Amino acid sequence: MTQQTQYLTPEGMKTLEARLKELTDERRPQVAERLRLAMEEGGDLSENAEYEDAKNEQAFVEGEIQRLETILRSAQIIEPAAKGKKESVILGAKVTVVEQGSKEKEVYHLVGSAEANPDAGKISVESPLGKAMLGAKVGDKVTVHAPAGEIVFLIKAIA
Repeated sequence: MTQQTQYLTPEGMKTLEARLKELTDERRPQVAERLRLAMEEGGDLSENAEYEDAKNEQAFVEGEIQRLETILRSAQIIEPAAKGKKESVILGAKVTVVEQGSKEKEVYHLVGSAEANPDAGKISVESPLGKAMLGAKVGDKVTVHAPAGEIVFLIKAIA
């Protein structure tokens, strides 16, 4: 089974490594202790709410650890390009756009899917907008096919 390459910025790599360390060094032992204490209470474990809750948390923590390890194993760092203006939109670029019919500028940082966080302005190159912007130049219009219909963006700047 081949793993898909996960593109990460250096900051994204550090964030995921820190999250993995926190889960393995802190959360995992905390959950194990909760399970141990719940089992010491004795009685029928199927009726022990604390035991069930700790088991569910353990499953979540272990799943998240596995997910992060997989991402980090297949990670490729996006090296920051030289400062200044870029010719076209590439992975790792910060792109300023204006939606057609609006005057408000929006800035998006194109990142890999593992690092995407639309609330923070980080969009995946695999998202509809990310795919539409890849390769575009300043002044180009890109069309995104969204559930509400087509949305057109004008590329104002690439950094």
